[in-house]
Amino acid sequence: MARAPFQVLVFPYRLTPAGSCEYAIFFRRSPRYGGFWQGIAGGGEDEETPLQAAKRESWEEGKLSPETPFLQLDSTATIPALQAAGMLWGPDVLVIPEYAFGADAQGQEIVLSSEHLEFRWVDYETAQSLLKFDSNRNALWELDYRLTRESKEI
Repeated sequence: MARAPFQVLVFPYRLTPAGSCEYAIFFRRSPRYGGFWQGIAGGGEDEETPLQAAKRESWEEGKLSPETPFLQLDSTATIPALQAAGMLWGPDVLVIPEYAFGADAQGQEIVLSSEHLEFRWVDYETAQSLLKFDSNRNALWELDYRLTRESKEI
């Protein structure tokens, strides 16, 4: 499979019995950076769309069902190509886009892949304090806003 020049980021979420949202964050193993908290993340393959890549990565890293409803966020970022896949696309491709999604994981059990040491269901504030990357915090802010605040302002 050929690595496509984009990255995806996915935050599984669920509602608690009290009606608040929880988000799954993942502690990733990284020889280069040690370890850190983030959403599900990975690259596109072959001719995948970002949504197809998000669904595949969510299955591979958390065993989320292929029927899981996904919400594509407006939040995007660029990340260094070197960080994502080295100089795979040549010396002129220095950054690639990262597309963000929420995934309604209500009623599903997350099963970790070997890429992660652990995951946690946490509230918005806890997730914001643990996430390493600004792009993750920004995407989570948008998802939380859409799920918890947007409907209250109408």
